[in-house]
Amino acid sequence: MKLFEDIFQIGEGISFEEKAMQMFRFQFDENKIYRSFCDLLNVHHSDVTQIEDIPFLPIQFFKSHDILSNTDTVAQIFESSGTTGQIRSRHLVTDLTIYEKSFVTNFKNTYGPLEDLTILALLPTYLERENSSLVYMVDQLIKRSKNPNSGFFLNDHRQLTDRLISLDAAGEKVLLIGVSFALLELIHYQQFSLKNAIVMETGGMKGRRKELIREEFHTLLKNGFGVNHIHSEYGMTELLSQAYSKGNGIFNCPKWMRVLIRDPEDALNLLSTGKTGGINIIDLANMNSCAFIATQDLGRIYPGGGFEVLGRFDQSD
Repeated sequence: MKLFEDIFQIGEGISFEEKAMQMFRFQFDENKIYRSFCDLLNVHHSDVTQIEDIPFLPIQFFKSHDILSNTDTVAQIFESSGTTGQIRSRHLVTDLTIYEKSFVTNFKNTYGPLEDLTILALLPTYLERENSSLVYMVDQLIKRSKNPNSGFFLNDHRQLTDRLISLDAAGEKVLLIGVSFALLELIHYQQFSLKNAIVMETGGMKGRRKELIREEFHTLLKNGFGVNHIHSEYGMTELLSQAYSKGNGIFNCPKWMRVLIRDPEDALNLLSTGKTGGINIIDLANMNSCAFIATQDLGRIYPGGGFEVLGRFDQSD
């Protein structure tokens, strides 16, 4: 979409606020579900003069409606994970090159050239189902690393353990990315003392283990892998961008993504820096669906734009 091809150059003379306002006006006109939501709030695009005025679509709409801002052919439908009986979110993507541009650019900006990394992926529940946006992303990162040692591991703890230990001992720069419960199962199988590896958790016990607060969970992983920091990825099916934390629990967004915090008691009221509330996300890579999402996560933002995830709203999936 030519109007928004330059979102990945935001910060290089291109304003996030200007692009967000253009995106809002475009999706107000072209996205039928988002337009209906705005109409129900009695918000017209002439009423929106700054990004703080933009309505945020509740993320639950991705479970009940097809959220699209064009009539192009759908190239991929990403589906959320969930326990049996849950209705899954569906993100209809008409242009996969936008998703790839988003995650590759952000990953390189955060961790450097992909060719310098060996990527080991421990994502068993995601690999066992189709249409995972996380698996799609990691698969592309593995392929672009062009490293024969990179790859996915399902439930073969021995093979993963041997490869991780040998690569680390050889001084290779390794990224181990895994879903939370699988990383815990790995350190239950084997204790490590890694020197050159980055361990990144993608969240989600998915009903496999008791949910832990971040500090407790990361302490277990740090002790089990013998590392000083646990990195984290914050992403979801309904977004085409991710935020990363390098170990302090504070996530940083790419320049085309921004987090705002809403009042838990008044969803149309935004809170100031440091206050706890619902996480709203502007993801300009969502140009063909909806860029303005009200999640069910609780968090707060810090000076400089970093944010922390503190939990979920009660009764949320």
